[in-house]
This record gives sequence, structure tokens and C-alpha cells, in this order.
Amino acid sequence: MTQAPHSLNNLSQTLARARTDGQVLPAADWTACVPDSASAYAVQDQLSARLGWASGQQAAKFWKSGGASRSSELSHAPLAPAGVRTSPASFADLSLRAPGIEAEIALRIGVDISAQEAAQLSHAQAMQLVDAFAVSAELVSSRWAEAGEAPALLRQADCLSHGALALGPWQAFDPQQPPDWAALSCWIQRNDEAPLRASGSHPLGDPTWLLPAWLRHLSRNGASVQAGTVVTTGAWLVLLGLHPGDKLSLGFSGLGELQIAL
Repeated sequence: MTQAPHSLNNLSQTLARARTDGQVLPAADWTACVPDSASAYAVQDQLSARLGWASGQQAAKFWKSGGASRSSELSHAPLAPAGVRTSPASFADLSLRAPGIEAEIALRIGVDISAQEAAQLSHAQAMQLVDAFAVSAELVSSRWAEAGEAPALLRQADCLSHGALALGPWQAFDPQQPPDWAALSCWIQRNDEAPLRASGSHPLGDPTWLLPAWLRHLSRNGASVQAGTVVTTGAWLVLLGLHPGDKLSLGFSGLGELQIAL
């Protein structure tokens, strides 16, 4: 085992490099470097700036956010724009290690939001800021050798194990008449296998519930949130153990579907 580095900047450099050269990092070498959530987010910020996902006082355009329940702390992470693609989407050019796929709903913010405005938002007010939603599929892939068994703070520093994101067509969002989230069913199919199915399975009950916390996170250092910023909002259904060459389809009842090739 190598000596544990103690620089967040060193970790962000190493994670940035791992995204291009496929390097796998042993968690034990880095655990002491990320003692709390603030440190994990600092690594994310450095990584986002280093790779050009964000600039100055303008937050990154693409994000993921979510949590295990409404009583748990939500987590957020910026996403690499080059990995965000419209269905039908091919990710054959990406080196995704042992990827999994998650059926999700993405939301798009329709107006600019200042840090001062974000600090005061209620859930109802935040819903008014959404102009569109889309069926989405997140591909998860870790830079840690231990993957999902790595410490939570290290997974958070690694942008919550994000690999890539596929988006279906954008659809107008009506905050007065949103989809019936509690009854919404979804499915994932790999190749010719029988599809996996779930219904009403979002851990927060309503994917828009995370909006105020997510917007406050984006603007916590004074950054504004630009119109067109997108967040994918957590898994309704998960399929692990994907392989290069797999073809996947995924959909939500009444909301559409998308197709992915690995």
C-alpha cells in the first residue's frame, strides 16, 4: 500500500486522470484525504473546474442528485457534458468499468436563478422553475477498485460513481399536473432478456422533492444556476453487470422510452 495522500487537489487530479486512462484507485490509499462531505464536494468542484464542466460563478450544466429517503441527507454531483447523450445513444467509445444502468427522470430548469433566490425556495416554488422533464438512464461506473463497496465519501468525491447519461425527448412539465409518481411504472430490458419492472419505486416518492436542496447546493458559493441546467433525480430501477456490446431499452409508462448501446 502506498502512503495515503492528504491533498484534495491531488485526489481531484488523480480522479480526472482516471476518467481518461481507466486507472483504478484503491480506496485505502485515499480514505484519510476525504474526512467529511465538505471535502468530497471540494474534490467535485476541483474536478469540475479542471475538466471544464463549470466556469467562474456559473455552475455545471448537468447534475445528478438523490438520496435513500426523505429523511436521509441528499447527495449531488456534476456530470461530464461529453457523456450526456440523446437517445438512441451509443456509449461504445467510453471506458466504463463494470457499468450498471438506472431508470430515472431528468428535470430541466427553465429560468436563471440567483444564489439569493435559491436560498429561499420551497418545494412548490422550485417546481415552478422546471420547464421540462425527460426519461433518462444513468450509467454508473466507479473509479474505485472497490466500486460500490468503497466508502461513501470516496464515492461522493468520484461524482457519485457517474459514468454517462442518456436522455429521452424533453416534454413540457406542468407543476399543477405532474405525472402520478406514486403509480408510475418503469422497465429495463437488456438484449433479448425478460425486462425488469417496478412501480412507484422512487426513494423520495416524488423526484421533484430534491429540487430545493439541489439548487441550494449549486449556488452555495454564490454561483448562479442558468436556464437549461439539468438534473437526473435518482433510480427507480437498477440493472447491474452490464457488458460491452449490450443493447438496452428503458421506459416509463406513458412517458416514453430510450435506447442505449454499450
